[in-house]
Amino acid sequence: MTEFRRQAIRVPGLHHGGAPFPLAVRVGDLLASSAVHGMDPATGEVPDTLEGQTAGVFANIRRILDAAGADTGDIAKVTVFLGEGQSRAPLNAEWVAMFPDEDDRPVRHTVPSTLQPPLLIQCEFTAVLATRSLREHP
Repeated sequence: MTEFRRQAIRVPGLHHGGAPFPLAVRVGDLLASSAVHGMDPATGEVPDTLEGQTAGVFANIRRILDAAGADTGDIAKVTVFLGEGQSRAPLNAEWVAMFPDEDDRPVRHTVPSTLQPPLLIQCEFTAVLATRSLREHP
């Protein structure tokens, strides 16, 4: 059996349109995502609104974490790329819903960005999975 240093994390229905990199990768105890957007994995559609896309981003973070055998408590840092002129209100609402304990939240950096349409928001995250093993997904 070949042992790989990196383990690609895949979620059925989520993708980067054929780009040659995975949604996330695990290297030892470290889990790092590529850009997470608000695409609905069941339909392949991206919502039209910032609220819908933001909810989709956070749902997809959970899907990626689940595929890696992790949960939101493992996240150390999130970088959010927010479309120019977009409100932080939907982001902050989803943030507090995902991380309700103000003493147990990852750090976050929000960067105003020019994103490819139809994207209004996307993010990247880093998590530490010290005692977890990769779950198998189809």
